Amino acid sequence: MRVTVDVSAAVNGRAGLGRYAASLAAALAEAHPGAVSLFANFGRGADLPPSLAGLPMRRIRAGYKPWRMAVWLGQLAGVGFDRLVGKTDLVHATEHLLIPLRGAPTVLTVHDLIFRLFPEHHKRLNYGYLNAAMPLYVKRADHIIAVSQTTRRDLIAHYGTPAEKITVIAEAAAPHFTPPPPERIAAARQKYGLPDRYLVTVGTIEPRKNLARLVEALAALRRDDPGLRLLVVGARGWLTEGFDAAIERHGQREAVIELGYVPDADLPAVLGGAAAAVVPSLYEGFGLPALEAMACGVPVACSGTSSLGEVAGDAALTFDPQRVEGMVEALRRLLGDADLRTELRQKGLVRAAAFSWARAARETWEVYERVVGG
Repeated sequence: MRVTVDVSAAVNGRAGLGRYAASLAAALAEAHPGAVSLFANFGRGADLPPSLAGLPMRRIRAGYKPWRMAVWLGQLAGVGFDRLVGKTDLVHATEHLLIPLRGAPTVLTVHDLIFRLFPEHHKRLNYGYLNAAMPLYVKRADHIIAVSQTTRRDLIAHYGTPAEKITVIAEAAAPHFTPPPPERIAAARQKYGLPDRYLVTVGTIEPRKNLARLVEALAALRRDDPGLRLLVVGARGWLTEGFDAAIERHGQREAVIELGYVPDADLPAVLGGAAAAVVPSLYEGFGLPALEAMACGVPVACSGTSSLGEVAGDAALTFDPQRVEGMVEALRRLLGDADLRTELRQKGLVRAAAFSWARAARETWEVYERVVGG
């Protein structure tokens, strides 16, 4: 069996979706040498992750928005894009974009339905596209991989997707996410000008990440702990006005440090230097930053809602993301209790070890076999 994995999200560096595509494709190729090919739409500034170098690949350069529209219109019209992909037994779409094909079955990974659940957190055009296209993609795919039970439930509830059409396969932290030695933390502190004591949150800056409430919680914590800082790792996304307004409203301009994008190689050391990692999202399809922090031996406080509670288990301190008071209480307790931090570090390492890309690749290949055999 020969499969083709669409890794467009990985070559275009699209945050969590890109990490998923690159990690899964590399693990599949390692487990099944010679059986995995890649397909990607290379946008401006696109770059192939080193982990995918050397694998056979079909490339196009259609631009992000034109390609999205072409795929959707192709699905509507029943036009096959088989020539672009080449001869294959199956195509796996790793982001929310399903290439229309006539000669091969397809598997679609659905990460979340956040656009459906929180339409106010999306730009109007993006929401309109996803709301129109995703039901069609979910229906046309031969099988769906959901990254969490939360996403599986959403697919069933909102799209009426048959339960037997969905397989839940969890993500994992990449192998290099391990507790960094002190010298690497010191090097990262010098390279990025990191403060002595900081909380860290990782992810694209957008409304559902709930950073405005985290800034308010930071202001409350710093009344008794003025040396505390908040390190925000991730690019600016969309609708960031609320985040900026919260920084000004609560007087935290000097306390909030936007580091922007940090290369994967440096991220474990940046995480490792933190007093704690915080994932305050209103909703996550999986919540990989929580697992990556745990794998680095960093105590985690996160929302207890959506998939975050599912992923974290008892290895993190959880709170209601809608309640700033609860967030403050959880973080104050974590920062003030050394024994609790040690306990969560140990539990987090065990929890993170329960997830692996080798396991995800094995379970994904089993899905391929069922789809092709069926």
